[in-house]
Amino acid sequence: MNELKGKVALVTGASRGIGKAIALVLAGAGADVMISYRSAEAEAEQVVEAIRGMGRKSTAYKSDAADHAKSKEIVDAVVASSQRLDILVNNAGITRDGLIMRMSEEDWDAVIATNLKSMFNMCKAATRPMMSQRAGKIINITSIAGVTGNAGQTNYAASKAGVIGFTKSLAKELGSRNIQVNAVAPGFVETDMTAKLSDEQRKRLEETIPLRRTARAEEIAHVVGFFASPASDYITGQVLCVDGGMVM
Repeated sequence: MNELKGKVALVTGASRGIGKAIALVLAGAGADVMISYRSAEAEAEQVVEAIRGMGRKSTAYKSDAADHAKSKEIVDAVVASSQRLDILVNNAGITRDGLIMRMSEEDWDAVIATNLKSMFNMCKAATRPMMSQRAGKIINITSIAGVTGNAGQTNYAASKAGVIGFTKSLAKELGSRNIQVNAVAPGFVETDMTAKLSDEQRKRLEETIPLRRTARAEEIAHVVGFFASPASDYITGQVLCVDGGMVM
């Protein structure tokens, strides 16, 4: 399928996991896909090579998404090299879990900066070229923790709830310029962390999910692909939970 042929996408935090899956899905749909990463350079270059292997253009940019100046540099570099930016996926995120009585100020600040401030940084930089084009797609990765809350994750849940409010507000700001802003809220996804669960822990986890299994990263990525495609042109300000039915 080439529904994104001629489009240029930028995916943050795309060296592994959900971000990597998103980058590959967008490239598979025809887009040139640029990615950013914080530290996993070798993994990021592997993603770039995979995208180029599909016949698409790709470049990896090293950056801390919480760095305002660097975020602008990356967006400016993408626009300079490609003459446009059609799709921005804000995926970069971290966790620093702990009960609030034991949570350090540093752990709070790091999560808010990476998960929420990064959205401001990237969207602020991307808004100008998208407004000039009078078209664009912004997809923010939140979490069901931002919808329901989760004990031991006050910092993470607060950041992801902030992403939801940010998404809805930005959708209202940019709607008249034909820029759609939506969010995807994953539930439990197969990651390095869930792979370490014991059989008993996995069973208890899956019992909380109506579909009785965790998601594959590709299942999240395909929903992002939908929001990036022309099929979602009349959808904005929405949060879609991809969680096997946990939040109903």
